[in-house]
Amino acid sequence: MPRTRTRRSRSLRLAAVATGSVLLAAAATGCNAAAKDDAADGGSKGGGASFTLVTPDPVGQNEFLKLAVDGVKAAAKTHDGTQKVYQSSDSASQQQNVQAAVDAAPDVVVLVGFEFADLVAQQAEAHPKQQFLMVDACTTKTYANVSCAVFREHEGVYLAGAEAGLLSGSGKVGAVVVLDTGQFRRYSDPFAAGAKEAAPKTSASTRFVGGQSPFDDSARAKEQANSLLAKGTDQVMAAAAAGNYGVFEAAEAKGAYAYGVDVNQCTSAPGTVVDNVIKKTDVAVQEGIGQVLDGKGGKTVSYGLKEGGISLTGLEDGVESSKCVIAEHEDVLKKVEALRDRIVSGELTVDDPAAK
Repeated sequence: MPRTRTRRSRSLRLAAVATGSVLLAAAATGCNAAAKDDAADGGSKGGGASFTLVTPDPVGQNEFLKLAVDGVKAAAKTHDGTQKVYQSSDSASQQQNVQAAVDAAPDVVVLVGFEFADLVAQQAEAHPKQQFLMVDACTTKTYANVSCAVFREHEGVYLAGAEAGLLSGSGKVGAVVVLDTGQFRRYSDPFAAGAKEAAPKTSASTRFVGGQSPFDDSARAKEQANSLLAKGTDQVMAAAAAGNYGVFEAAEAKGAYAYGVDVNQCTSAPGTVVDNVIKKTDVAVQEGIGQVLDGKGGKTVSYGLKEGGISLTGLEDGVESSKCVIAEHEDVLKKVEALRDRIVSGELTVDDPAAK
């Protein structure tokens, strides 16, 4: 999910609470440690291409960032090259890591998150021969040496909303979202729209985490979820970053259901999490690097349902073993597949709150 803060708990990259959150990094690792995330992990040590990934937070058990690492490793293997990962822990180390990556002059510097937009703009102007790939964000100005990969999360959220509408017993669905901004409303407004498309009489409500630490405040997220559940909501979209687990706990306690983001979170709360809006960061990184090496850089590529960059766990292979509740509802999945096909064909357009 898009991000709006300094520590990368954003984009709703949540992992399991026991192992760290998908939007939160488990261990704090700065530039020096990051620089030692060796090339030996991916690619040969020959004369192939070289790629450096800079993350806004430590990777830890952050599943979203782990996917980015997988993507750069896969690119190194595909292009018989090498890769390094520079992990940041705060704004100062983000700046240091970007500078270190540029100084090393790899074929492509890959950066994940809006935090790097200004830094990349500065470096792109100062080093016009250095190629950059930004993932999940882009610079305000267009540069010939800056490529961007962004996601249309709202398309997947719409499908999750349709599942919620079809499965709701109360006719009330809701969403718990980190902040009240257009980017984060991509996880609430389309959820409501999808639910009403599938079940027109459905009503929808949204609560925002807010506070001093909206991306990693499980207690506040749980409170917001409980406020929805108290009013009869029985299907909740969880877009609260690390706070998603608070949402899952609230839903489980009330016998309600929740929906995860970015990766399969059903394993964190089996029987409670229905499905997940997954974001294939690894695909965006690997394909983006390939496009740059092919001389097709300097463009922004948007990944949605059509491109396979956004999907639901329920629509992917292996749903039977996913521990997602949706696996028990083949009839619902068939209807959701039909909606997906309408979106992919262009027959149905999902409104993007971030574009308003």
